[in-house]
Amino acid sequence: MENQDIIYTVVINGKPTGPYGFSALKELNILPGTFIRKPGMDDYKEAHEFPELRALFGFSYEQTAPQYFASFDQRLLAMVIDYFVLLLFFIVLMLISFVFIEEKDERIMSSLFILSFLPLAKFIYGSIAEASAKQGSIGKRLLNIKVTDLMGNRITLPNSFGRNAGKILSVLPVFFGYLYTFLNKKQQSWHDIASNTLVIKDRLI
Repeated sequence: MENQDIIYTVVINGKPTGPYGFSALKELNILPGTFIRKPGMDDYKEAHEFPELRALFGFSYEQTAPQYFASFDQRLLAMVIDYFVLLLFFIVLMLISFVFIEEKDERIMSSLFILSFLPLAKFIYGSIAEASAKQGSIGKRLLNIKVTDLMGNRITLPNSFGRNAGKILSVLPVFFGYLYTFLNKKQQSWHDIASNTLVIKDRLI
């Protein structure tokens, strides 16, 4: 009788629907991976994670990787934020260099030289940040996304450096490796696939 009093919200075609009583769930096409939430829960879980639904539908519990994957636009925005923050830092360095350089041509050459290290700085910073306890750079943390292994765990520093070095696979040719996220159910770019990593977000909706 206790289950009969519970109401459920079910994600159907990407949208929350309901509420449904326990008995009403039998009329729905509930699959093991269907996202469901009960009152008092902060987020959705897959149907197979509920003991009463496993008993109702005959599901078995499945140990799965995280299902809340960061979208392409979230990842792109995080990268833009990271480059913006690093650019501000490099601008400060350029202004400091101007204290010691007076000639205009030399200032221009100095600025170009300093800016040439921006991609390298992004590579080193991103690799260290994604292997840290926060599992992400400033941009990723602002958007509540992080880099994990296939089971949602923190990645090692060597794996993080390998993942970021592998971004050359996603850039060439014509950024197709990044666009591949639209064709991959886990929204992995090529460098994610090569390094066995995921970029996940905190919530489904």
